[in-house]
Amino acid sequence: MSTMTVLHNPNKELRVVSEPVALDRLGSKEMKKLIKDLKDTMKEENGVGIAAPQVGVHDRVIIAELEDGTPTAFINPEITERAFKLVDSEEGCLSVPGCWGIVKRHRSVTVKAYTEDGTHVSLKANGLLAIIFQHEIDHLDGILFIDRATDLRKTGSSRI
Repeated sequence: MSTMTVLHNPNKELRVVSEPVALDRLGSKEMKKLIKDLKDTMKEENGVGIAAPQVGVHDRVIIAELEDGTPTAFINPEITERAFKLVDSEEGCLSVPGCWGIVKRHRSVTVKAYTEDGTHVSLKANGLLAIIFQHEIDHLDGILFIDRATDLRKTGSSRI
């Protein structure tokens, strides 16, 4: 298992907009290593998602835990459709430890991306998976959940 150090707010690296991954890098040794390290780091940190910028890598790569519990890489993910209905999501973040807040997110989203083997996919996500995609794609754009949250709270204390 090879884990990476998760950056914490207010580290400026978390605010850098990530660059698209060139298609010729899909399936490369270095991309496979990054994806494995991200999955290992997410598991070690007990997360359900992680984005490359959270470990200081500015590639558009995220890992999302699917409904069956499988951590899956999505490269150059893009939300192409959003449900009109919003839901309140109680969120935390590996990069903002000890802090929680309510974020309004779209109930469902359609995401297109590449898998780690270079397959182009399009999938509709609902519930928790839709929230994970929105949260992690925000990281790729330099946005943290605290930028969108209301009723922010520190663990074990009142509002901040």
